[in-house]
Amino acid sequence: MERGDGIDVGALLELVESAPPVDAVDAVAAALADMVGAREVSFLIADFSGRAVVRLSTAAAGRDGTRSSGVERAETVPLPGSRFERVLRSQLPEVEAVGDSWRVTVPVTDRGDAIGLIELLLPAEPSAGTVAEVRTAAHALGYIVIAARRHTDLFEWGQRSAPFALAAEIQRRLLPAAYTCEAGQFTLAGWLEPAASVGGDTFDYTLDRGCLHLSITDAVGHQVPASLLATLLVGALRNGRRRGLDLAGQATNAGTALAQEAPPGQFVTGQLLRIDLGTGSAAIVNAGHPFPLRLRDGRVEEVELAIDPPFGVTPEAPYRVQSFPLEPGDRLVFLTDGMQERNAATLDVARALAETADLHPREVVHALGAAVLSATGGDLRDDATMVCLDWYGGPQRPRETEHGADPGRTSAPRP
Repeated sequence: MERGDGIDVGALLELVESAPPVDAVDAVAAALADMVGAREVSFLIADFSGRAVVRLSTAAAGRDGTRSSGVERAETVPLPGSRFERVLRSQLPEVEAVGDSWRVTVPVTDRGDAIGLIELLLPAEPSAGTVAEVRTAAHALGYIVIAARRHTDLFEWGQRSAPFALAAEIQRRLLPAAYTCEAGQFTLAGWLEPAASVGGDTFDYTLDRGCLHLSITDAVGHQVPASLLATLLVGALRNGRRRGLDLAGQATNAGTALAQEAPPGQFVTGQLLRIDLGTGSAAIVNAGHPFPLRLRDGRVEEVELAIDPPFGVTPEAPYRVQSFPLEPGDRLVFLTDGMQERNAATLDVARALAETADLHPREVVHALGAAVLSATGGDLRDDATMVCLDWYGGPQRPRETEHGADPGRTSAPRP
């Protein structure tokens, strides 16, 4: 393809298929630079901290904040107050003059999950058509990263501005591959702020043709024993779900697995939520876990639930499946007790939730995570985990989408 002919996404994908997974992003960057005549193209991936992005390259080291591993380079760039934060939050491109060049910054997003950004330096001001083509290429890059990371640790290494302890490594494997999901009837996002001594928190979700399944759990203890206990619990929940068990059966399966396989006295609190997308009705199991919060009509309140014992305490007792009140326009936050620990007592979670009413769920969970870190002075003694669910309701339907994000879902929930 000749320069100036525009961006051929099909050609980009074919190019990636012929390149090793570790070279996938570099291959796209080089081809994209050639197609639009860019002086420079770089990819910045979201850091696991949620407060930075990381520029991946094989360029020589030298800038502050740059890590290296062999030829690989990872430059960490803080998000607060940056153009990267603006682009990720708005999901809109930014074009600005920089010296004798024009810089284009575009989000890389899949189903609302903010994977990172592409940054290009062009010799002339780009047309609206060129910017639109770059956005399409960025969306394709999201799928390329998702596919390539199955075969290489490069992206995982790049996203870790701080090394993981063994317990955190185990815990990371229990979380869903994408922390955000936009669908026609809902948007959800989860986040986990790990304590210095990992506390065994997890969250999970999955969709089938007719239901949304969501869970949040908190294993007793810390470090590797807590992570192993969480592994057993999450594995049992997924096993039951994938065997087609109903909500009560999934809970019983998990409780029995802990009783049979875990050391005596070990338990996990948690909640399992199932939403029927056909009827809009919801049901929940509450195994000794903190009550969810609901933002409805500008008011935040706890959703009070009957309390069953944590998983593993009394495996012979059946778990109650409770009706969960759900109305279009609701924003729900499920959380672990790390958000309510003694050294986080100054954090008013309900107030923080009300103050973030105009944010997308992925921004809400980041804001709540930052708030609990601020309240504890960074001394988080237990994992703080949260899942934010915006329920729009209505019939099952396709979502409105533009380059991987729903442009109408960067603000408050709507009926």
